[in-house]
Order: sequence, then structure tokens, then C-alpha cells
Amino acid sequence: MLRLKYDAGLSHEKIARACGLSKGVVSKYVSLAQVAGISWPLPDGTDEAALEARLFPAKSPPVRFSAPGYFQIHQALKRKGVTLQLLWAEYVEVHDDKAYRYSRFCDHYRAWRERQRRSMRQVHRAGEKLFIDYCGPTVPIINQATGEERRAQVFVAVLGASSYTYAEATWSQALPDWIASHQRTFQFLGGVPELLIPDNLKSAVTRACRYESQLNATYAEMARHYQVAVLPARPYKPKDKAKAEAAVLLVERWILARLRHHTFFTLCSLNQAIRELLEDLNRRPFQGREESRRDLFQVIDRPVLRPLPETLYEYAEWRKAKPGIDYHLDLDKRLYSVPHSLVGQVLEVRLTHAMVEVFHKGHQVAAHPRHAPGRFSTLAEHMPKRHQAHRDWSPSRFLDWAKDIGVATLEMTQRQLQDRPHPVSMATVPAWVCCSSVGATARSDWSRPVRMLWRSPPRATAASPRFSSRGWISSRC
Repeated sequence: MLRLKYDAGLSHEKIARACGLSKGVVSKYVSLAQVAGISWPLPDGTDEAALEARLFPAKSPPVRFSAPGYFQIHQALKRKGVTLQLLWAEYVEVHDDKAYRYSRFCDHYRAWRERQRRSMRQVHRAGEKLFIDYCGPTVPIINQATGEERRAQVFVAVLGASSYTYAEATWSQALPDWIASHQRTFQFLGGVPELLIPDNLKSAVTRACRYESQLNATYAEMARHYQVAVLPARPYKPKDKAKAEAAVLLVERWILARLRHHTFFTLCSLNQAIRELLEDLNRRPFQGREESRRDLFQVIDRPVLRPLPETLYEYAEWRKAKPGIDYHLDLDKRLYSVPHSLVGQVLEVRLTHAMVEVFHKGHQVAAHPRHAPGRFSTLAEHMPKRHQAHRDWSPSRFLDWAKDIGVATLEMTQRQLQDRPHPVSMATVPAWVCCSSVGATARSDWSRPVRMLWRSPPRATAASPRFSSRGWISSRC
């Protein structure tokens, strides 16, 4: 049209007949070109899109409504209890008559959300990942004797490739129940996957981190026993365990919802009902498909799962403790000795059902039976040498020592210990008296016969003994 106008010099009427347009349309485009400063020939590199943009520049719509802060809305919706209805009401309070209606507000937010970062579809290899989580709803269990209600937690585990699901009820999410649920899951699967992906509950992770979370020591020990790696989901990133979230939703809808009218009096009866519905869930065909979760498990996951170890994992709890000046650790109101040189050091303690093992810098330094009689468990090798010597002081030791030296020494020692309520007590007959006298006798020259005489000090009684080095008379024949 511009070429015919400026290069050929045709009138608007002739241009209209040549292009099959009306004369008014030709006049409109020529006027727009003049306003935009466009003539013929066009500048180099000008295509139809660039020419259209110059003839019809984008017009900003009139500011009739105030646009909401979509990012702030998106972040606020992550908090529990916050809804779009609530956020729209707050938005109306701020912008009044310039606010969108609720339906338009929701449309704009959803359109903004769809333009954001896309989610990558995860591909799961056979036998690789096991996703683990707990259901949000709990199940009440009634005590028939007292009528007391107790809530049971529902543990869920699902394989990534086949979506084969396991579920059971436990009393809590504490560490013993957490570990036991894993063991029963491996028994249910008949093998062990390569990788566990749990949530960041305290039984699994002691310190959550986006890059490298710190695992609970017992959980890490169990993973080493089964030779499986653990990769917790990142905090506040539910897409890392989307498979677990979907399995939890499935268990809530197809198992817990179907049990809502049942009353359970024991945890065993609840688990029996869950097992029956779980079998039905795993045998149910996928929507729009003929195969079920169990079919895919038998074909895809089961052949590549690692075999179970020959021995069961023994539950062990790890703690940190520091021995006091008596070189004992206080654990569950019982005292266990450690080498006295480790007083003041922070030690790692491994408690099983039967044993207490103490480690320092990765090396075992002590081991005790956990339920031995008495409150104290003390090993002689943990004591300082002076304490060991003091522990060995007893009347029988002095008598055996004196007997090895001679008859006279034995008689003298027996006289010292007779008629005493506590012969080796420092409050009655000082033990050093026996030690010094027997020791002095032992250091004498026994090449000649020796006769030891005892001379009792005047007014010496059992209640107030008086002993001195002058009470000994040694004569050699």
C-alpha cells in the first residue's frame, strides 16, 4: 500500500481497487503511516511485525484497578489456615473501590502462578527409592478398661518406580517406633532399596539443612546395617517427596476414610484392618490402566531389591555423656564406670537392650551389662591404682599377707583385728597400722629366726585403741 502510494503515485481509489480494500481503509493506513513518520522505501530490516508495532503501538490500559502483589499472596498461602478468600478481603481493605472482585482476583492469581517456574517430572529407577512419611490424621484407640482415648500415628512408605505402598499404625513417631516401622517395611517388601527419602522429623534428622542434613545416630546406624543410603527431603520442599505425599493422600482416602466408622480397642486390631485394606489398595488397577501396584512391583521393583541382611538390626540408642570426678556415667539412674583418665571428656554411649557401650573418638573404652544387679557397675581396670589398692583392703587380705610371712606375723595381725566391729575401717583400726607392721616385717632380714612380741599399751580398749610404733618389740635370736 505504501509502495503504491509513494512509488507508483496512485490515488487512494486506485490503491483500494488494487488491494481489494475500501477507500476509507486505505486512507486510515496512510494517515497512520504519516503520524508514525513512515514513508517509502522502508528502512532495511523492517519486517511486517516491526511495521505493525509502529503503526499500532501497544496502549497501556487505564489504571482502573490496583494489581495485587501476587508473589506475596503465593508466599502467604504456604502458611496453614491462610486462604485466597482471606487474602482478598485484606486486599479490598487496602484498595477499596480499586480492588478486583473475588472471582477476578482468583483468576489473575492463577494466571500468574501458571507462568512461574515449571515442575520437572521425576523419573524413578526400579528398586532405587523408598519414600517415607506419616499421615496427618490419626486414628483413635479406646482403652476398654478405662475408656481413655489414645491417638495412633499412621506410617506410610512407597516405592518410587511401582508405587507399591506399605502402611501401618504405631503409637508415636518416636525413634523406637520409627526404626521398627522401617524394619517391618523391609520385611513386607522382601528386600531393601538403594535410597531412603524421609521427611525431616526428629527421629530421622537431628539438624535439617538444605544441602547436608545431619542424621539421627540410631537411624544412620540402622541404614549402615541394611546398607542403604538416606537422603532426607529439603526443608519446606514437599516436591522432593511428591511420591510420599501422593501415597499419604491415597492411604487417607482409601484406608483411613473407610475405617472412620470403626471403633478399635487395640493397636493390633487397627493394624489388622489396615493390612486388609492395604492389600486391596495394592491390587486395585491404576486409573485407565489394567495393571496394579502389586503387578508393577513383582515385575519392576522386586527383582532388583537388595537382599535382607542375615541378622536383624538390634535397636540401639546413642547418647552423649560426661563422667564425673568418680569416673562414672549417669544413665537412666544407673552409674557405669569408664577409665578414670577420661573424666571431663564428652563420650558417646550406645545403649542396647542388654549392653551399655562407651566410645571415645570412635574407639570402645568400656562395656557393661545394662541390667546388672545394683545401681553401680564398676570395673577395677577403670580405677586409679590408689583406688584399686584401697578397694583390696580387707581382713582376709591382711591375714593371707601375714601368713605368707610367718606364724608370728599372722598371730600379731590376728590380735590387731580381733574384737573390732569394722577391722579395716579408718574410724576403728586404721588399715595403715596393719600395712606398716606387716610391711616392716616383710622388709626385715629373715635369714635368722624372728620372734614378734606384742605389748599391749596400758588402758587400751576396743573402744579407744592406742597403737604406736613403740608397741612393737622385735628381737632376733
